[in-house]
Amino acid sequence: MSIRGSAIFTRRYRAFLFDMDGTLLNSIAAAERVWSIWAERHGLDVTAFLTTIHGARAIDTITRQALPGVDPEVEAQWITEAELNDVEGVIAIPGAVAFLNSLPGDQWALVTSAPKELALRRLRAAGIAPPAVLVTAEDVAVGKPDPACYVLGAQRLGVSVQDCLVFEDATVGIRAGEAAGTDVMVVTATHLEPMVTSHPSIDGYEQLQARRAADGLLYLLYGVG
Repeated sequence: MSIRGSAIFTRRYRAFLFDMDGTLLNSIAAAERVWSIWAERHGLDVTAFLTTIHGARAIDTITRQALPGVDPEVEAQWITEAELNDVEGVIAIPGAVAFLNSLPGDQWALVTSAPKELALRRLRAAGIAPPAVLVTAEDVAVGKPDPACYVLGAQRLGVSVQDCLVFEDATVGIRAGEAAGTDVMVVTATHLEPMVTSHPSIDGYEQLQARRAADGLLYLLYGVG
């Protein structure tokens, strides 16, 4: 969808809800280094497997493999510890820091499939200040594409999730936003191939601006000098 023609720019929102990996920061290299080790250890086709890891909780990714004799909780903890020790190359998406800094602190939340400790570690590595409201893997019983995480993020901000705009990069997260009834902005900065989506997309935040209207609602401008 054309970014300029999107109805998102005619609407007002009570809050913005952001995914983290691939949406606010690029952690692909670090994540794939860790997951490649895990996949090789379990005899998986590494290249094919790596296409399935993005946007989902580690425990959900591991559970989907249905590997005999594998405890998803134990393996997910190994993944988390390994990722905590590898944040080399984790950087902010272009323009993300300035965009977040322009937002009122009580009108945005981070909604990530990462565990809290890892989320904070990656945010620090990318130079992004953690928000007041943070929803992480530990906060929900079922991860994306289930909408519970986004519903919880909105609840913690004290707003209706349908009045929020979700920023996402991965298919499972986009589906979670859709299931929650939100508008979705797709961030493609880390995509190696074009994504076919009915939602508007941006490749970074450098041309995106957020403004707060007199009634306190947020709205977006694009390409304004």
